[in-house]
Amino acid sequence: MTTTYEQLVALLTKLHHAPADRIRPGATLGELDVDSLTTVEISMRIERDLGVVVGDDELAPDLTLGDIAGLIDSRQPAL
Repeated sequence: MTTTYEQLVALLTKLHHAPADRIRPGATLGELDVDSLTTVEISMRIERDLGVVVGDDELAPDLTLGDIAGLIDSRQPAL
């Protein structure tokens, strides 16, 4: 089973084509040069692919990939 972080990385690399050597849990969206349009697309894909609503306004440039994965996990329904 893949982790939320791994799913987020797969989604991000598909949408943004960020270099693999720059993608790590501590990398921020700003460090990865994610623009506002891509942020909206990421938000929509998180909802579609992972079933969790994370508004694009919540995906601030200083938010790390680890933080985003944690936010998604915190909104997953309990099993």
